Amino acid sequence: MPHIDDVLEIVRQRNHSEPIFIQAVEEVLPSLHPVISEYPEIESLNLLERLCEPERQFIFRVAWQDDEGRVHVNRGFRVGFNSALGPYKGGLRFHPTVNLGVVKFLAFEQIFKNSLTGLSLGGGKGGSDFDPRGKSDKEIMRFCQSFMTELHRHIGHQTDVPAGDIGVGSREIGFLFGQYKRLTNRYELGVLTGKDASWGGSLARKEATGYGCVYFAEAMLAEKGESLEGKTAVVSGSGNVALYTIQKLQQKGAHVVSCSDSDGSLHAPEGVDFDCLKSLKEIERDRLHNYPLTRGGVEFRAGQKVWDIPCDLAFPCATQNELTKEDAEKLIANGCELVCEGANMPCEPGAVSLFHEGEVLFGPAKAANAGGVAVSALEMRQNASLEQWSFAEVDGILQDIMKGIHQRCRNFASRYSTPSNYQAGANLGGFVRVVQAMRAFGLS
Repeated sequence: MPHIDDVLEIVRQRNHSEPIFIQAVEEVLPSLHPVISEYPEIESLNLLERLCEPERQFIFRVAWQDDEGRVHVNRGFRVGFNSALGPYKGGLRFHPTVNLGVVKFLAFEQIFKNSLTGLSLGGGKGGSDFDPRGKSDKEIMRFCQSFMTELHRHIGHQTDVPAGDIGVGSREIGFLFGQYKRLTNRYELGVLTGKDASWGGSLARKEATGYGCVYFAEAMLAEKGESLEGKTAVVSGSGNVALYTIQKLQQKGAHVVSCSDSDGSLHAPEGVDFDCLKSLKEIERDRLHNYPLTRGGVEFRAGQKVWDIPCDLAFPCATQNELTKEDAEKLIANGCELVCEGANMPCEPGAVSLFHEGEVLFGPAKAANAGGVAVSALEMRQNASLEQWSFAEVDGILQDIMKGIHQRCRNFASRYSTPSNYQAGANLGGFVRVVQAMRAFGLS
């Protein structure tokens, strides 16, 4: 379609040094052709180009001091991409790979993800190229304090509400909130989500992204008259999302035989011991190669991924572009029937194309991993009413939200594509709600 091609070319030229952001835009825009043909005002009001340009972007210096007194300098980022549906909402990522292009890609994806939840949330993201690995608690505290010293002037519970992401858990959120409170003289709980449940956080928030991913996969299988019971699954990553994807899969009767970290992958033919893994990652903060290898033929495979292990279900839950076309070929050859993204855009475009061609059910991240932001919104709601809901209550609402996302994707896919194309359904469903609001607000 000429209009889509024109906007894509503008995006490529304007953001030529940010390939991963361009990749995210190229994944979404071509799938919007049917709805743009149906509603010509999308082109006449130039809504596509407006959607692809962030409303605001901040880059700032973060200077901090380590335990030996040396001063280090990192970059901080916050991108408010689109606020048509509500305040900017999206996590903070602390990782050496973070740059402006990565943050823009994540924020762009967040627009559609937040829209699909049906909640009043805009899309944003932020972070820093700071690496928390190997840092002491005091070093992380000093970094977070310096980071928030700049960030605090740009956020607020009705403006921009950050949360956690890779490298940012409840410990970091606590340090960030403490500095925000110190600088603003306000105990504004709703300004950050992912807080510890003891001081304003929501029960089930830590589990929400992983649980939600499994609920979405369960809904996809149910359309075929199947369930998770008895299926063999592999999960990449061993952080928060992967950990609770594994737990929920096991609770649903699936057999999880593998997980991974940046050093390699664990193969546990008799099943990953969740309690052991949780202790290793959350309490000891240790690497996966120190998982006890004496349990039932467990093997740590240094430098290897999980995708060559035969499975029925695959859950990429680590990071972007981790699953390549070659990995997809291995999964398909081994009979994998479903791939559900727990991380943000973890499958390369070539891999996604193969899944569609091979009729492998594919759950895209903007739908499948929306559970985290959904429960973040529930945390905001609890903060506003000075309440704390039970784990079961939050989990029940999460299940309803994920079922709603699944149905929304399926409805849009059925109308404009094919019912099993959840990628097209997610893109179209997320897009329509956002541009309706943008159109209603006029030129802004």
